[in-house]
Amino acid sequence: MVQGVSSWAGKSLLTTALARALHRRGIDVAPFKAQNMSNNARVVEGGEIGAAQYLQALAAGVAPDVRMNPVLVKPEAESQSQVVVLGKPDRELSRRPWRARPGRLWPVIEEALRGLQAEHDVILLEGAGSPAEINLRDTDLANMRTAKAAGARVVLVADIDRGGAFAHLYGTWALLPGDERALIAGFVLNKFRGERSLLAPAPEQLQALTGVPTLGVLPWLEHGLPDEDGAAIPRRATDRKSVAVVRYPTASNLDEFKALEQVADVRWATAVEQIEGADLVVLPGSKHVTADLEWLARSGLTGALRERARSGRPLLGICGGLQMLGESVEAETAAGGGAGGLGLLPLRTAFAPSKQTERTTTRFRLLPEPWDALGGEQVTGYQIRHGRTWATAPIAQALPGGLGYVDGPVLGIYLHGLFEQPELVRVLFGSAPARSLERVFDELAEAVEQHLDMAALLSSLG
Repeated sequence: MVQGVSSWAGKSLLTTALARALHRRGIDVAPFKAQNMSNNARVVEGGEIGAAQYLQALAAGVAPDVRMNPVLVKPEAESQSQVVVLGKPDRELSRRPWRARPGRLWPVIEEALRGLQAEHDVILLEGAGSPAEINLRDTDLANMRTAKAAGARVVLVADIDRGGAFAHLYGTWALLPGDERALIAGFVLNKFRGERSLLAPAPEQLQALTGVPTLGVLPWLEHGLPDEDGAAIPRRATDRKSVAVVRYPTASNLDEFKALEQVADVRWATAVEQIEGADLVVLPGSKHVTADLEWLARSGLTGALRERARSGRPLLGICGGLQMLGESVEAETAAGGGAGGLGLLPLRTAFAPSKQTERTTTRFRLLPEPWDALGGEQVTGYQIRHGRTWATAPIAQALPGGLGYVDGPVLGIYLHGLFEQPELVRVLFGSAPARSLERVFDELAEAVEQHLDMAALLSSLG
């Protein structure tokens, strides 16, 4: 099991790297994260799971499965979230306070874990946050409770680029009770930049204090995978076309823009000046469409987006972004109540309690400029949505079956995944991402093989 001293320590990255490394050694491995909190999700058979576990399954060479992330918590507001259990939203649990959920969730988690253990030789578990959050110990389902249930040894990872990594490792170890300390097989330092020799004698001193060896130091990797919330600040590249993705408070599925960073200057926009001059502006998915529409109005972006459309500059809405482009969204559900839209497309959306989750392959119809290059191209993506949208006036369908609409520079589609298809990126931007997911997985495996004590890790499998 991979646990971390904090969020952003590198748990998901290390788990993905180890999944591919074990797979390349011929080991039948599958990922598992008991409870994940993220608005980045992917569609698999049976519903949705966190994007990180979806990618870990691909790295492990196995089909993604709802059991690999049996509980997914999707934040909708400061004190409101949707609880997805085995791929499906649970409305009753979503209404319960946080501390009232574990009793209902643990049996589901344990059953999913046991099922995967029966089908695979190795289960590679990922923790959440830190196992030493002592204020949350009674509700923590994703760290040491899972490790004990699985009989797993734990690798504890820290982000050394932040500073304080040795204190984080020691403090986490010190706050754990003795039986949980005994599960820790090793420490890993992640995101190291600099001269390796400067670390001495800290790893040795840490081992003297804890009895736990440091199993390796991973360098800073430009890994090409999305971060857990898909919103790490991309590197600027001023010599390429610019794409401004509006990051409202409950923006979702931002991970789908990661590959686009290889060919475009992608920026997260939260203010009017950050969309000015962009070649393309994108309204991404949203976990709470009405609240995010209100945020657009407060930030001044509503007027700026309308002016952009009037001036004929490209504006793309994806899923919740499509809904925002319309005249209104309505009906009280977990996804939000009623609100007026941007009014850029003659569409209305009604939310429904049930959620649609499915993978979809279709083809763009002939489109006007500036979208004409997409005309006739096949697109494969996924739908995760509550809303049903219909036209209130004649409008061209960009995708059949009500999956997309277009009016001049304004395009709205329900499918996530457009920018994860190299050919469609090439059509829109003139070049395709050079690094495939498979190449990224292999590069990560090679990094852990080079920088970690894989013999020690493998011996902990028993």
